[in-house]
Amino acid sequence: MADTALSKLARIREELNRMFLERIDLIDGAIVAMLSANHVLIIGPPGTAKSMLADELCRRIEGANYFQWLLTKFSTPEEIFGAVSLKGLEEDDYRRVTTHKLPEAHIAFLDEIFKANSSILNALLTIINERIFHNGRERVAVPLITMFGASNELPDEDELTALYDRFMLRFMADYITEEHGFIRMMAGGPDRARTTLKFAELDELRAAAAAVTVPGAILEAIAQIRRELAREQIIVSDRRWKNSLGILRAHAILAGRGAVSEDDLMFLAHVLWKDPEERPKVVEALRRIVRGYEDKLQELVFESRELREYAEGAWESEELRRRALTEANAKLANIAARFDMLMKEASDSGRAIANAERMRVEVKDIQQAVFRRSVGD
Repeated sequence: MADTALSKLARIREELNRMFLERIDLIDGAIVAMLSANHVLIIGPPGTAKSMLADELCRRIEGANYFQWLLTKFSTPEEIFGAVSLKGLEEDDYRRVTTHKLPEAHIAFLDEIFKANSSILNALLTIINERIFHNGRERVAVPLITMFGASNELPDEDELTALYDRFMLRFMADYITEEHGFIRMMAGGPDRARTTLKFAELDELRAAAAAVTVPGAILEAIAQIRRELAREQIIVSDRRWKNSLGILRAHAILAGRGAVSEDDLMFLAHVLWKDPEERPKVVEALRRIVRGYEDKLQELVFESRELREYAEGAWESEELRRRALTEANAKLANIAARFDMLMKEASDSGRAIANAERMRVEVKDIQQAVFRRSVGD
């Protein structure tokens, strides 16, 4: 894959993060959805720039069509799919004129999507699932890349469950919380030039995402996550687990990797919950499995620091000081051995160990400093 497409993608990500404050995960989710042909649901109050993000993403694809609509219980199919063709009626064909409507959109944003009534819902599901629109006698392939759905609340009707389930990525959006971010938002500024992708470049990126490898260790970690969530009574469908691989592959490409790593698994925090109350449990389960070994390593770092302070403390006699150094050396040697063992287990299971390497350097430095102090004496 040419570096130009990847570098453009990185610039688009940077531009969107400058424009939309406190939306890092949501922006990554929008890009991941674009690369993996998935859809994004954003739950939150009005005025949190939900539709603006969808529009801006569409503007980053040269020649892409954008469709946006606010649904109500009184919305009609004509508003979403186009008016019935009079010429078609003359030919006994009940087809619609879809110009500038959803069936011709590459990026779509439907606000209050769960207010869709049954006359809209079936056609909407077919477009989302199969990228097909039944228009009169024809089955028309639609160019939809990603649909953004927005709502202030989750659906409470059974007939909307299928629609809700088709949004692989789910985010909670709220108003800006940090004051400096709020001030930046208020100050605003001139629009910056937009980095754009040609359709051919987007296809190139999507092909690269589809080719990302998923190591066996990652599949084993996913199975472990599934077990952990089941213990919490959080049940995720097999279809959702299977489709989550596309999310992970796209996230790896966004991070510049050719294989899915454990760092990508943390992004499943936006995939595996159904009710917002489940999200903290999902995040904690992911943290335990993906980052749990780092917590153990961090504990060893803390123990090493405490031993250094113990060995360097003020002692009443030289004999007590020497005993303290001897004890600290023995315990630090044990800590270093445990650290190496945990690191090997992490490496063998395919886990990312960059942070662990930095922690190991600190432990080794402490061990050597205490040893030199004892030898110097």
